[in-house]
This record gives sequence, C-alpha cells and structure tokens, in this order.
Amino acid sequence: MTFAWPLALLLLVLVPLGLLAARVVERRRRRRIAAFGGLGLARPAARGNRLRGRVASVLLLVGLTIMLVALARPQGVVDIPRVEGTVILAFDVSGSMAATDLVPTRMEAARVAAKAFVERQPASVVIGIVAFSDAGVAVQPPTNDQATVLAAIDRLAPQRGTSVGGGILASLNAIAVADAGPTVNYYSNRSPAPTLSPTPVPAGTHAPAVIVLLTDGENNESPDPLAAAQQAADQGVRIYTVGIGSAAGTTLDVGGFKVHTQLDAATLQQIATTTNGAYYAASDAGSLASIYANLDTRLIVRPEAIELTAVFAGAGLLVLAVGAVLALAWLGRLP
Repeated sequence: MTFAWPLALLLLVLVPLGLLAARVVERRRRRRIAAFGGLGLARPAARGNRLRGRVASVLLLVGLTIMLVALARPQGVVDIPRVEGTVILAFDVSGSMAATDLVPTRMEAARVAAKAFVERQPASVVIGIVAFSDAGVAVQPPTNDQATVLAAIDRLAPQRGTSVGGGILASLNAIAVADAGPTVNYYSNRSPAPTLSPTPVPAGTHAPAVIVLLTDGENNESPDPLAAAQQAADQGVRIYTVGIGSAAGTTLDVGGFKVHTQLDAATLQQIATTTNGAYYAASDAGSLASIYANLDTRLIVRPEAIELTAVFAGAGLLVLAVGAVLALAWLGRLP
C-alpha cells in the first residue's frame, strides 16, 4: 500500500499521546472517586462497567486511527476484471471499393457497419483505423475516444490500387505503437542506434489485439499478403477477414476504362486461417453488421492502482459510530 500524502501519517503520533492523556485524566478521576468513596458519597465502578468502558474506548481509538490513515490518501493495487484489447479496423480504400454490388457502395456499407461496431465497445477497448490502397496508411492511432474514431471512419474514401499486405503491416505497426504507449517524437544523440533487422517477437505478444480486415481481397501491390499474415500470426495477432463484394463482381468505369472487380475469397480465407482468425463473406450491409456483433475481445484481470481513501474513511466513521453508541448505552457518556 502507498500513500498520496504520506506526511499525514505523522498525525498518528496523536493517538498514543491522546491515549496517555486519557489515562492521566482517568487516574485523576479515580482518585477523586476514591476520596468521595471514603466519605460514603460514591461507590467504585462495577467491574462489568469498567470492561464495557474499555471496549468502547478501544473502538473509538481504532476508529480515530483509521480516520487518520484515511487523511494520508491510501492507495492500493487490486485485480480488476474487464474487457480489454486493441482492435484495428483496416479498410481497403482502393478504387474497387466504389463498386455498387453492396448498396449503396462497398465503401459506404463497410463504413456504416464499422461505426455501429465502434459505438458498442466499452472504453477499455482501444480502436485504431488503418486505410490501405497501394500502401498501408495509419489514419487514426488506437484510442478509446469514440468520437475521434468515428470521425476517422467518415474521412475514408476510395483511392488507388490495393495492397492487402501493406494494410496488415500498417495495422501491426499501429498495434505495436498502442502497446508501447506514449513516446518522445524526436531523435537525439542518446537515442539507440538502429538495428539491421527487428528483434523477433514471441507469439502472443500483442494478444488480445485483433485486426478486422475489410477488403475485396484483390491484391495488386506488394508486399505478399500471406507473408504479412504470417508476421501477424508470429506476434499473436488474429485477423478477421471480411470479404466486401460478391463472387460475381461488378464492372467499374475508371478513367474511361471498364474494370471488372470481384471478391477474392480464397486469399482472405488463407489470411484468416494463418492467424487463427475467421473469414466472413459480407454479401450485404446487414450481414456485415452481424459480423461486427460477433467479434469479441478478451475478459482479463489486470492489476490497477486505486485510491482507498473513501474505504478507510467509511470504515473509520463506522467504527467511531459503534464505539460512541456503545459508550452512551453502557456508560451514559463518552469515555
């Protein structure tokens, strides 16, 4: 246990001083009673009354001690169960996401369902947004500020080619940043020298982080999405792939050219299998919403520091009240 105001504990010195003063007063009172008793004007207190008086006095003393400890603002660490995790919503924002085989478009259907998912999450779940086209770009670092996440989703719009692997790698980087916490964003001569290759990360390092990959799966840019999925698996990150579009596909008019786009379910299934995630085919906006509803994070028990001042103050008041009530009932006065 720690204390926010440890100097307040010095007030505990008042307890033995008060006890000593009370004994001095009690001795004087007994001498006066003895003097009157010799004249036949007073009787010595019964043994039962003396015992009751001591019990009441001890309760009052304990209550006062607890209240003095409360003044120091005690803090402790307790194990608190809660839902916790990092969820990265990785959106394919390639030109094919403008297709209308999902109404009104693939992009809009994914956006609406994602916003509904964000609004259902508890504050202990941090959510980040990654948008990828021909390269992975982190749009919004993981945060539990839902308004910020929703605003980032609203900014998404179809752009160029598709790099599914780039989106996965950008998502892993966003998870690593969230796990590392705030950092100083400048370089100095005390910064460590860069290494040629990153240190291998044990499996499960980022659990329970998950990536929700929303894409039609038509990859036409490097890196290899299956190699990127293996990196996610090595770090314990599950990927839920959500196939946006239909197997039959549709034809888009891109700069005067007709481009046929269709769902590549096979690649998305391989990504999900590699990372121990799951693949879902979203044929319409309604099924996409149900996919988000079935995604779960983990219930974990994490030690957290909490202030115990209220607990100590409440206990102290209770003990003081019991001691005072017993003293008045047994002795007709406070000891």
